[in-house]
Amino acid sequence: MDGAEILLAYLTKYFPILLFIFVTLIFGMVTLLISYFVQPRYPEPEKLTTYECGSEPFSDARMPFPVRYYIFAMLFVIFDIEVIFLYPWAVVFKKIGIIGLVEMLIFIGLFVVAYVYAWRKGALEWD
Repeated sequence: MDGAEILLAYLTKYFPILLFIFVTLIFGMVTLLISYFVQPRYPEPEKLTTYECGSEPFSDARMPFPVRYYIFAMLFVIFDIEVIFLYPWAVVFKKIGIIGLVEMLIFIGLFVVAYVYAWRKGALEWD
């Protein structure tokens, strides 16, 4: 096989994926264009007000959140990522042997240290 045949075989394998990406992009653009042309040009003033469960808003919606919420959210994301890395390791645990176990124990140990640090600093308290 020469270079052109290899390239053609390679492109033939990936043609469905490229077609899917192309159709998806075209569909997205057409949908955005249709919604742009169909939307009302002059919305009512009531549409521009904030909506709070059917009742009239009684204060500004841009109230500051305490930092505790952000810290708690970051801790959740960090430990969620830990679980994401644990699952593939558990699937191939028998193949990677004791070295993989030691590496994962170090990985989990770092997260345990971070969790204990956050706990001692009071990041998980809601006082």
